[in-house]
Amino acid sequence: MNASVPLAGDMSAFDQSYDVVVVGYGFAGARAAIAAADQGATVLLAEKAPTPGGISICSGGSMRGTRNADGVFAYLKATNAGRTPEDVLRALADGMAHMEDEVKTLAATSNATVDIKEMRGNYPFPGVEAFLDSKVTHVPGCDDLETTYPHVMARPSANGWRMFKVLEDNVARRRDAIEVRYELAAERLIANGHREVLGVSFRTKDGGALAVKARRGVVLACGGFEANEGMKRQFWEKAPVLTATSTANTGDGIRMAQDLGADLWHMWHYHGSYGFKHPDTRYPVAIRVKRLPDWFPGEERNVAVPMCWIVVDQTGRRYMNESTPYTQDTTHRPMEHFDTVRQVFPRIPSYLIYDENGRKMYQIGAPTYNQRGLAFSWSLDNLREVELGIIKKANSIDELANILHTQPLVLRATLDRWNELCAQNCDSDFGRPPGTMTRLDTPPFYVGEIWPVVSNTQGGPVHNAHQQIMNVFGETIPRLYAAGELGSAFGFLYLSGGNLAECLVTGKIAGTEAAALRAWD
Repeated sequence: MNASVPLAGDMSAFDQSYDVVVVGYGFAGARAAIAAADQGATVLLAEKAPTPGGISICSGGSMRGTRNADGVFAYLKATNAGRTPEDVLRALADGMAHMEDEVKTLAATSNATVDIKEMRGNYPFPGVEAFLDSKVTHVPGCDDLETTYPHVMARPSANGWRMFKVLEDNVARRRDAIEVRYELAAERLIANGHREVLGVSFRTKDGGALAVKARRGVVLACGGFEANEGMKRQFWEKAPVLTATSTANTGDGIRMAQDLGADLWHMWHYHGSYGFKHPDTRYPVAIRVKRLPDWFPGEERNVAVPMCWIVVDQTGRRYMNESTPYTQDTTHRPMEHFDTVRQVFPRIPSYLIYDENGRKMYQIGAPTYNQRGLAFSWSLDNLREVELGIIKKANSIDELANILHTQPLVLRATLDRWNELCAQNCDSDFGRPPGTMTRLDTPPFYVGEIWPVVSNTQGGPVHNAHQQIMNVFGETIPRLYAAGELGSAFGFLYLSGGNLAECLVTGKIAGTEAAALRAWD
């Protein structure tokens, strides 16, 4: 169905009708649906995957809040470096000021336990001390992830799935107002000749078309474009970039909004790190490396968490600090380098190297996904991955160099230099904190190809402080809203726990605003 066809006078063109249609059932979509229902609206909460949760369900579950909105606003201004309008950042900061009560109120439906603690931002900017961290740490009757959500894999300390259970319980509590449907894929927005949004055209599980009227508004909460290879190739220089958690986020909302003239922002910016490929092509997502604790710039000497590996390029040389302050967010960035002489990305793939002592230290890989049909977990001793071919084993440096197709003398010099730096307790080459440095001198050696990995994108349609999507002329597209990762406010440096907080803040704003509109029919 063409989005430009005016349907305002043809009521028979719609198969079903709701006040508000929310596309995407993750944190943001759930919160938008709850907010709209609480305003008295009837809501369709449509999810194209067979299971809910989006990528939020795989997260650590930290949701940033504050008791000092001005401080948070100052921090967000600094970290966004002028790439996001101040009124949008102000709305996010003000929303974070209610996060503590918001999470507690939602959690009460499930009798869940909420932990609140002070936590600094990631970088030394004004307002860095203003943050709180909220987590749902226990939901009665939901004792383990495997039982509650068998299609989800997350690290053992993760609480994102617990928060999603709280949101799911809140949606279920409003079942008279919210209808949830799965395997219902939004394809186009239905609009009149003035590009006023009237509904959504969906594709059903059996391939049929379904036109749904949205009498008041549509909220796009269907995530980013982590799994859209074409979009990644066009918007990012480095390639390939593997997706971390799901194949469902394919930029659907971005394309639908663009169809009505939406402007875009932050398309280059994504939250990510590096990780391994599974050799089985039926395993469609990357395997991120183990998450080690973050550290604060200026406090390098206080870091005391050993990282058992180094990263080298295709010549066998180190080129990065493998343990940046927020490793799971920024360590993909040094992999961007393009060699214009050889016309290659010499750091894609790179190689992660550790020795026998490192193998015994902890699990190197951390599979993370929300995907039916996957059942892969990383072995405790890191040996099954050698059998699978994810990791290769070498009994000598020469054998290791042969695996990497590099010069043995170059690789030996790299390892000798690294061990020398470890002895000096100072990485004068790339600034890795001393407490993370571990020698690589005990055969056998282990190596795995690693690739840049996107956990979630930040780019998408431009929106204002009311979450209304804006066209390329700075005008609102009537009755169209964005929430969550779809056009995130984070435009330069990310804040740990920021996207989850943003899901709740913007989902609530978008759902409330859409439900408050007068019905167009």
